[in-house]
Amino acid sequence: MKFDFSGYATKNGLKCSDGRTIAKDAFKHNHGETVPLVWQHLHNEPSNVLGHAILENREDGVYAYGKFNETEAGKNAKELVTHGDITALSIYANDLKQKGQAVLHGFIREVSLVLSGANPGALIDNLTIAHGDDSYSEDDSEAIIYTGLELSHGDDVPDDTKNENVKHTNSKKDDKTVSDVFDTLNEEQKNVVYALIAHALSDEEIEHSNIDEKGGSFVKKNIFDKKDQKDQKTLTHAQIQAIVTDAQKCGSFKEAFLAHATTYGIEDIDYLFPDAKTIADSPDFVSRRMEWVAGVINGAKHSPFSRIKSLSADITHDEARAKGYIKGSLKKEEFFALAKRVTTPTTIYKKQKLDRDDIIDITDLDVIAWLKAEMRVMLDEELARAILIGDGREVDDEDKINELNIRPIATDDEFYSHPVNVTANTSGATLIEAILRARPNYKGSGNPTLYTTETILTDMLLVKDKIGRRLYATETELASALRVSSIETVEVMEGVTGDKGDLLGVMVNMKDYVIGADKGGKVSMFDDFDIDYNQYKYLIESRCSGALTRPKSAIVIWRAPGILATPEAPTFVALTNTITIPTVTGVIYSIDGVVQEAGDVVIAADTVVDAEPDTGYFFASNTTNSWSFTYTQE
Repeated sequence: MKFDFSGYATKNGLKCSDGRTIAKDAFKHNHGETVPLVWQHLHNEPSNVLGHAILENREDGVYAYGKFNETEAGKNAKELVTHGDITALSIYANDLKQKGQAVLHGFIREVSLVLSGANPGALIDNLTIAHGDDSYSEDDSEAIIYTGLELSHGDDVPDDTKNENVKHTNSKKDDKTVSDVFDTLNEEQKNVVYALIAHALSDEEIEHSNIDEKGGSFVKKNIFDKKDQKDQKTLTHAQIQAIVTDAQKCGSFKEAFLAHATTYGIEDIDYLFPDAKTIADSPDFVSRRMEWVAGVINGAKHSPFSRIKSLSADITHDEARAKGYIKGSLKKEEFFALAKRVTTPTTIYKKQKLDRDDIIDITDLDVIAWLKAEMRVMLDEELARAILIGDGREVDDEDKINELNIRPIATDDEFYSHPVNVTANTSGATLIEAILRARPNYKGSGNPTLYTTETILTDMLLVKDKIGRRLYATETELASALRVSSIETVEVMEGVTGDKGDLLGVMVNMKDYVIGADKGGKVSMFDDFDIDYNQYKYLIESRCSGALTRPKSAIVIWRAPGILATPEAPTFVALTNTITIPTVTGVIYSIDGVVQEAGDVVIAADTVVDAEPDTGYFFASNTTNSWSFTYTQE
């Protein structure tokens, strides 16, 4: 028999992670059947089908012989199994018959490769190696050795459930029960059905349990089976109408049913409203936007040496210019100054710990892998922040990243980062002009990237012409106008201030920034176990240095400190075509560029009133500062 691997799909007498114990011959009737082989019990795409498995009922469980298909997913899964990356199997079964926690009978519908098996005995134990002469052999060196598996002592299986005369026939995939069809309905469709089947909510027998996609379990009420209905409680038409009426009032069928459950004697109502299920395998991080981080770290030049030394010669002075020679005169030597600086490394780290009890108790995700991913993300963000704008901690904070080791571009010496100072009342339009006028001071490589905030980017995108049309429809158009390769928004830049005022943006090509790390100083992850406190401890750290090495390779835009002013909208009386300009400290109102005094202005045509901050004042980003008024004909 040619197969790619084999192993137990499930074993008898072993307690699964959901508390069930599989009894002997529970799936005897599946012997010889071929079922789909899928990935993680996912059925939403054909690409999740990796091949098929042939089932063999044995004394100690159900054994599976797996064969991968020739799809890309199948080939990839075959490599994972061959290299021992995936060793666990799981089954999806329905129509289960149970006594207590013992599963006596059911139908295996699929075998799945999973990251962790629900049954501790469901492991891949044989790998089949294909040879060039079309022969196959089992790789004994890759065999999984089972040790320490404890038999569970569940409920005994009654003798009358053992049927030795079960016929081995293949199941039909399109043989769906009414309950199977009901499970395909969405929440809105189910809500309609609930009112129709309310009379069947009580005294029904639990017929089967289904294994869900993640190896857990959920129990379904067989509300379609109407066995032994002579003693069954029912709801009258008036009672159903009362529930529906209340549901329309409160907007929830669930709340209406629960409110009437006790009154009408409805039992086990929760079967219609199961517990919520998570839609992801791990908790989502609530974090800042970090798209800019990779651009900063990966865009920088990486040096294999942690000590960075830069040498620069300023040849812009007249003394360094080439000179004309007159016969008989003295030839003068060229003169220029050398600038040198050395940047040494520092250590940046993140430390975390987990109680061993918590690791054992958390079974629905790989908490260690999840934690390590969080640590790496946060380390990268902290390093990128320190490079671009500094870590923001006070100089006396013991956790501060030394700015002489990781030199922030925003606050670097003017020899490397050219500052551009704009007034407090700078608008989006004047900011664009200031950036363009400062461009001759940029001496860095190629086209730089503009790192700024969402609010500043919005102010520049909302710049309009005299008839109210936006000048730049997209970020790409704005970047082209600013002569930068791209614009990246940096959430941690919001509210950053310095000696020169508020930081609005940094223009730099990260190729001119060098991150230096010796071989042992690259990002490394360490873990250890503390026996005294029963804790696993994890540390991720990097020892590196960072600095601009090219003079005038960055432009930093600062807004002078000012007082916040908030413009008020003018009022308009259409009957008299009168606009009333309010009095607001720090706000200047104008019509067609003409400054308006506070008071009434009678208009004779459609008019736009603009507001701008006075000298020493500024508006908050995204503040409305333009209003249109329509002239009313007499």
